[in-house]
Amino acid sequence: MYIIKVKGVAKIPDYVQLRDDSFTLLAYFRVDRPDKSLDKIGLGDKSAYIMQMVKDLPFGQIKKLEL
Repeated sequence: MYIIKVKGVAKIPDYVQLRDDSFTLLAYFRVDRPDKSLDKIGLGDKSAYIMQMVKDLPFGQIKKLEL
């Protein structure tokens, strides 16, 4: 699974994309509201770990997420 943090502009907030190994979009959520999206794909229990990675990840970079 891969994680990408996308920088918002003007009134558009920052977003996070979670993609599988085929790069298919699994989840797309605002940085400040991840709960429902992560629960929907079954990663609600890993949200603290994922959000810590999001916090440390620079905008526009892709990082492999090992779960």
